[in-house]
Amino acid sequence: MEIFEHIRRDREQEELSIRELARRYGVHRRTVRQALESAIPPVRKTPERDRPVMGPYENLVRGWLPDDKEAPKKQRHTARRVWQRLVEEHDASVAETTVRDFVRRVRAEIAAEQLPVVMVAQEHRAGAEAEVDFGEFYARVAGDKVRLWLFVMRLSCSARAFAMVFAHQAQEAFFEGHVLAFEHFGGVPGRIRYDNLKAAVTRMLIGRDRVENERFIALRSHYRFDSFFCLPGLDGAHEKGGVEGEVGRFRRAHLVPVPDVGDLAELNAYVLTRLQIDDRRRVAGRAVTIAEAFKAERGDLKGLPEIPFDTMRSLSVKVDVKARVCVLQAHYSVPVSYAGRRVEVRLGARHLEVVDPTRGVIIAVWERSLHKFTAHYELDHYLEILGRKPGALPGSTALAQARARGVFTDVHPRFWDIARRDKGDAEGTRQLCEVLLLARRMSPAQLSAGIDAALGVGSTDPAVVAVEARRLAGGAKVVALPTPADADKGVHTAFDRPAPSLDGYDTLLEVTQ
Repeated sequence: MEIFEHIRRDREQEELSIRELARRYGVHRRTVRQALESAIPPVRKTPERDRPVMGPYENLVRGWLPDDKEAPKKQRHTARRVWQRLVEEHDASVAETTVRDFVRRVRAEIAAEQLPVVMVAQEHRAGAEAEVDFGEFYARVAGDKVRLWLFVMRLSCSARAFAMVFAHQAQEAFFEGHVLAFEHFGGVPGRIRYDNLKAAVTRMLIGRDRVENERFIALRSHYRFDSFFCLPGLDGAHEKGGVEGEVGRFRRAHLVPVPDVGDLAELNAYVLTRLQIDDRRRVAGRAVTIAEAFKAERGDLKGLPEIPFDTMRSLSVKVDVKARVCVLQAHYSVPVSYAGRRVEVRLGARHLEVVDPTRGVIIAVWERSLHKFTAHYELDHYLEILGRKPGALPGSTALAQARARGVFTDVHPRFWDIARRDKGDAEGTRQLCEVLLLARRMSPAQLSAGIDAALGVGSTDPAVVAVEARRLAGGAKVVALPTPADADKGVHTAFDRPAPSLDGYDTLLEVTQ
């Protein structure tokens, strides 16, 4: 382009001949004539050359390459494989570079024959549609780096989204995410787009036909929405591009750097605060915020049913000899009286309930474990057996986990030490177990106050602990009580309560008469 400019300028200013211009710039006279005719150089044409060596095999190769569209992606012809087949199967004397050039040209011709990929703009009516997807990310939970899943439902019209973190993509998480999302929006969209999640689809058929999971059908019927399944693979990714983009945006905006939390509840509380911040965000090309757009869409959502959908899955499990149930390769303790019996486990996305099937009552509730091959123990479940086997308490896993969770507080070992000093190891441990059993009838704060009061009067009797806890809960105060050593000195117990009176019984006599 620059040479053309110089040739044209020199011709105009110095009136040089074509031969002189060609000599000055080292080009052919034909190039000088082209520059004088037009400031834009002509398009260079690629000459069509004969391929005498490749010619006999061109039709053969043209038949191989189109067939690759039906073959698995990793088992299609490469240019090198085409050359190898020509040499091995047809004894062709052709260079690999020649085959590569021909394969490149044929593939360009095949691509030109296909229709271009065109995205058609869509208009989303208020309340008409939403999209659902799971996104993977990592977080540190209680010091461990774990893989987690972000459930996201996004309303197509207002772009308002709901997100919830789960430890898995199981059916319970899929259903619970829907229920919580509907409650978050205060309504239900008319239709929801999905990919082919196993929680919803049992088997894929031709095109968009699916064999749907029965519980998913029940969920859809309960909330009265329609479902739409996208085409599998990359062909259908654009069909729910809104939620695909939302998952990535939320992960980049709010989950970087890697979150470090104590448990999933803390992480989900953080996610909720970020959703509230996102409500103030504006989608590109819109004049209103997401919160303002959702306010306009809210009235077009379907109303919620009176009773939420039951998202929990029921399992029948036998309790082992250690009074535990095994659920998805993690163990959870139950009261020892159920050892060897079969119980019902209601498995949710974030917690599980163990139910006595004969009485229909919940006997244990546990947060669902993030890891396999773990065991979770509740000290209260073993108190009856520990009362008969006091020597098993000091080294028990249940006690160690109670200490780690802060359930076995400072007041408990203090009571235990004094009880064992006064009554011996076995009897002192039995007294501790009886005191811990009181926690089933009173709050931990009341029990701790009762233990302190009992120790204050020099007693480790569980009955005294119970009396003191109930008395303190009623508001009565203790006047300094004597220790056993003071009792020999004539110091007596006294309470700041009035002397007994029978005046109230006179009213009963009046009623009976």
